[in-house]
Amino acid sequence: MLTSRTIDALAAELTEAHRQRSVLPRITARHPEATVEDSYAVQQVWRDQQLAAGRRLVGRKIGLTSKAMQAATGITEPDYGVILADTVHQTGAVLDFDAFANVRIEVELAFLLDRPLEGPHCTLFDVLDATRYVVPALEVLDSHLELEGRTIVDTIADNAAYGAVVLGGNPVRPDAVDLRWISALLHRNETVEESGVAAAVLGHPARGVAWLADKLHQHGGRLEAGELILAGSFTRPMWVSRGDTVLCDYGPMGTVSCRFQ
Repeated sequence: MLTSRTIDALAAELTEAHRQRSVLPRITARHPEATVEDSYAVQQVWRDQQLAAGRRLVGRKIGLTSKAMQAATGITEPDYGVILADTVHQTGAVLDFDAFANVRIEVELAFLLDRPLEGPHCTLFDVLDATRYVVPALEVLDSHLELEGRTIVDTIADNAAYGAVVLGGNPVRPDAVDLRWISALLHRNETVEESGVAAAVLGHPARGVAWLADKLHQHGGRLEAGELILAGSFTRPMWVSRGDTVLCDYGPMGTVSCRFQ
């Protein structure tokens, strides 16, 4: 395992990489002994630094919950990161392309919690009961560690590659629709590049939220009322470039769009 001094140094490197929009060598290339617990420790130090600087935590993101995402990354277990208030945007947002590194888009559902959710044995039904509404969302990936050869240790330390979220469409109560069958068509510049169905996330997107509640319990935490939870992508990540317009059509749940300049 890594020493606290090394963990602090890696968190400081990632803070600087976020500021400079730069990409660092993989942690596992430099510290092959690093464990998953080490990577969450790095993420926590980075998160605490952001909160101390005045940023505000408003939710969590879950990653690598679908076979499509696991195949795309070569990583076979989920992970999680934090969502800070200044990274949340509404549909139609114009985003600064240079604010991110290795920019990609994922298609997700976001759960807004009405009450706290805690492990250790959280179920799909606990999640549905605790959710105020579910809303379409696009996650912008922002990777500050080199992608080639990356492991889950690298991804977790880099706040699970989270950059921003764009919310839109029509929010629904979780009991108003079968969430498994929510589908989406992801367009880049008016061309469909990816499509998927929400059941690709662990059979039901709420299972990703249940997994997170149990995982946070292992680390002494819980999900709080009012938190926004990105449940995981049900398409492969789509690369975007400066000038691209992205639109995701969720059918009856409406659309979410953004543009990169």
